Amino acid sequence: MSVKLFILSMCVFMWMGFICAISFMEAWLKFRAPGVTVPIGLGIGKLVFGALNRVEWVFALVILSIWLLGRYPVPNSFKLWYGIAFLFLVTQSVWLLPVLDKRAVAFIRGESLQPSYLHIYFVLFEVFKVLALFLMAKNLFHSLPGSSPAGMVEISS
Repeated sequence: MSVKLFILSMCVFMWMGFICAISFMEAWLKFRAPGVTVPIGLGIGKLVFGALNRVEWVFALVILSIWLLGRYPVPNSFKLWYGIAFLFLVTQSVWLLPVLDKRAVAFIRGESLQPSYLHIYFVLFEVFKVLALFLMAKNLFHSLPGSSPAGMVEISS
C-alpha cells in the first residue's frame, strides 16, 4: 500500500470516527452526567463541536490535497461521495453551526427561544456525511489493484 493511499484511507476513517464518537455519543451523553445542566452542556457542546469542525476541515483538506496535489488516482465514485461530504461540511460550517451557536448563547443567557428543527438537521447532516465517508472508503478500496469484482481484495499465498 502506498503512503498516499494509507494517509488518504486514514483520514477518511478518522473523519468518520470523529463524527461518530462526538455527534452520536458525546453530544447526548454529556447531558446525562451528574451536575451537567442544559446551559453547561450547551457551553461544552459549543466548544466540542467547534473543535470537531476544525478537525473535519483538516481531514477534508488533507484528502483533497492528496487527491489533487498528490495526483493520487481515485475513482469517480470516490470523488462524488467526497463532494457530498464536503458539501455537508461547508453547509454546517457556514450556516448551521453559527446559527446553533447563536441559539446556544441565547439560551445560556436565559433568552426564550422558539422551537427549532436545527438540531435535527444537524444530526441528519452528520448521518449523511458518515454515509458518504463510508462509501468513499468502500469505493477507494474497491479500486485497489487486485480487488475482485465483488469488491473483496484477493490475497495471494
